[in-house]
Amino acid sequence: MIPDWPWLITPDYVNVVAETAQGDYLCFRQVKYGVEGTSLAPVGGYLEPGELPLDGARRELLEETGYEAPEWLELGHYITDANRGAGTGYLFLARGARRVAEPHPDDLEEQHLLHLSRAQLREGLEAGEFKALSWAATVALALLRCS
Repeated sequence: MIPDWPWLITPDYVNVVAETAQGDYLCFRQVKYGVEGTSLAPVGGYLEPGELPLDGARRELLEETGYEAPEWLELGHYITDANRGAGTGYLFLARGARRVAEPHPDDLEEQHLLHLSRAQLREGLEAGEFKALSWAATVALALLRCS
């Protein structure tokens, strides 16, 4: 180990692929500062201090989309950068999601909620439309679980 190696400390986060009761998938088309142009993205956000990952995933799904889901599958948790840290991502698949409220997103960037078929979700993944690695990994793991 190298002494005084730089370590990037950021909050842990959740990403959620939500499958609705009708069998489509909730994603956003959005703009993020670190991504050129628009990107597809799953539901996600930072965990609040002391918040359990599943609780954070449920909160983010409700806040961002107005949906709740009765079935949750953990897809794993992964360090963002093995050399510098940058938080741990907790990845989930939510199944049977139904709209129960109006969304109340707190993102500053513009985003549009989409309902994609499984084929469209896979096509977006294969085309590189999920432009952040954590988003692409979440979608890929969810598609593996759904097959």
